[in-house]
Amino acid sequence: MPDGAVDVAQPDYKIKPNEIQAFGTLKDLPIALEANARAKSVGALNQLLVDTITIRDMYKKHHWQVSGVTFYQIHLLFDKHFEEQSAFVDDIAERIQSLGGLAYAMAADVAENTKIPRPPKGREDVPTQISRLLEAHEIMLRECREYASEATSYGDDGTNDLIVSSLIRTHEMQVWFLAEHLAATPLLAKDR
Repeated sequence: MPDGAVDVAQPDYKIKPNEIQAFGTLKDLPIALEANARAKSVGALNQLLVDTITIRDMYKKHHWQVSGVTFYQIHLLFDKHFEEQSAFVDDIAERIQSLGGLAYAMAADVAENTKIPRPPKGREDVPTQISRLLEAHEIMLRECREYASEATSYGDDGTNDLIVSSLIRTHEMQVWFLAEHLAATPLLAKDR
């Protein structure tokens, strides 16, 4: 190298992959919860995670593809529910990590493991979109109630709290907001 020349720092971008925790294993964390309880919660939470990601994505699909006389209101409602589901994705994944587990993180894992039926790629009418979302919420609420009860049975109050205080309450509210759009009421009042 000539006098006064500066050595350029070349990034070493050819890194050999180094997995530091295998999926399905637990880190030993001092959180006063037995490994078997943490493992059960991680499994349940990963199921809730992939189903939440699926519902979140269904909301965005329907948000983009909604049409009809109630377009504006439903477009906004779907986006609001999408944002709420997006927050749950992070909450659930962080709970999994705080239990020493690993959260599903890739689309292929979500598609392989979700219990939520996949909608078609095409556009559907509003009643069909809402019906699909209500079915997805019902699946989630069944899972949430089962997993919250199980978490209580093995002493995982943190997981129970997340599921009951956040997931169940919000899913129930979203069901209410959606279902009311399917009530058979006229848009205009008839002669009284």
